[in-house]
Amino acid sequence: MAEEKSIFSNDHPFKIVFMAVVLCLVGSVLVSAAAIGLRPQQEANARLSKQTNILQVAGLYQSPSTVGSIYNERIEPRIVDLRTGQFSDAVDPATYDEVVATRDPAMSDALTKDKDPAQIKRKAHYATVYLVKGDAGYETVIIPVHGYGLWSTLYGFIALKPDGNEIVGLQFYQHAETPGLGGEVDNPSWRAQWPGKKLYDGDALKIEVVKTGASGDYKVDGLAGATLTSAGVNNLVRYWAGQDGFGPFLKNLAEELAANG
Repeated sequence: MAEEKSIFSNDHPFKIVFMAVVLCLVGSVLVSAAAIGLRPQQEANARLSKQTNILQVAGLYQSPSTVGSIYNERIEPRIVDLRTGQFSDAVDPATYDEVVATRDPAMSDALTKDKDPAQIKRKAHYATVYLVKGDAGYETVIIPVHGYGLWSTLYGFIALKPDGNEIVGLQFYQHAETPGLGGEVDNPSWRAQWPGKKLYDGDALKIEVVKTGASGDYKVDGLAGATLTSAGVNNLVRYWAGQDGFGPFLKNLAEELAANG
């Protein structure tokens, strides 16, 4: 008859399971503690990255060490009510998160397919825009944009002159498009096509990403070998510049700045 193993024996099933459970619990505690401990640094890094992208698209970026000081001196975040095209104090730009708001039915609206060329599914009621201050007033307005490409949602910014029409720059800060193809939205040579282009001809939205042969004020060449990503960029730019996006706000802002000199 085989000798019965003690539960304290190293190869007893109970001890093996017990040790596995203990190790899992200890590991979970350590991972949770690390996540909590690192959260302030992660939030600081995310804030720095966003500020860097805002300065880059506005042409104000100098070096990592100057991001905070230039941002605080030159950038004024403001909330826009996308339903009215007017500035709003309904939420605090320091804490408002548009991505989180799109998940809240009370803070966003579902879009039907025919009203959703950028494939964003839900549009938040409010958005944060960034006004660039200069010696003679506001020099640039930066609007957030997002929309679906081939594999992912692209998040970025468009910087515009105070007339709300002439483009200063376009830059994406988050996406998962194919490196070397759709990922070329990050290529400085491709981004260099955008400054000087215009969104509107009078009241008509004219900006367009075309396959090849772009010329004039309103057309930009698409990405070689990345037709769907190019189409996605075209759709998201036109959506956010249009009547359902920031179009009414840009018109109101241009009129307000013109009236105030």
